[in-house]
Amino acid sequence: MSHLVSTIEIDRPPDEVFAYLTDPTRFPDWQPDVLSVRMETGRWDVGSRFTTTRRIGHTDRTMTQEVTHHDPPTSWAVNGVDGPIRPHASITVDPLDDGMRSRVTFTLGFEGHGIGIPLVPMINRMAAKAAPTSYDNAKRLLEGRQHLPGQVHDQGPSGDPR
Repeated sequence: MSHLVSTIEIDRPPDEVFAYLTDPTRFPDWQPDVLSVRMETGRWDVGSRFTTTRRIGHTDRTMTQEVTHHDPPTSWAVNGVDGPIRPHASITVDPLDDGMRSRVTFTLGFEGHGIGIPLVPMINRMAAKAAPTSYDNAKRLLEGRQHLPGQVHDQGPSGDPR
């Protein structure tokens, strides 16, 4: 199974980048193909599951993924657990400039089961084409002035965020 590997640099500290990118409920914000996410478990660690509905081509597909690695704020991995095509994804966040910036490495691969086996090359091509847009969206959102959930902004004298 071949994997797509992409690296970007984000002008935000690793803990913020990691928290945002590994929160499945935020996936629809930066991954255009994600229509919805439902958390399957109440806790958030290895073994946690979530279900995503994605638009793939002209069809909506729902799949469940399980967190297989969770080491904040450094690395995270998930594997698909159902369906004919199962994604395997990981995110690694490395600090840059004394922790003021981050280098993010995304790894994405797919495993076919049953009728999904012959579809894996096509899914790889589609992902290779779509992934850069998702990563650019994440970078833009994280570096933008928008308030991110769980993030506290200093306010200037007029009450405006700095």
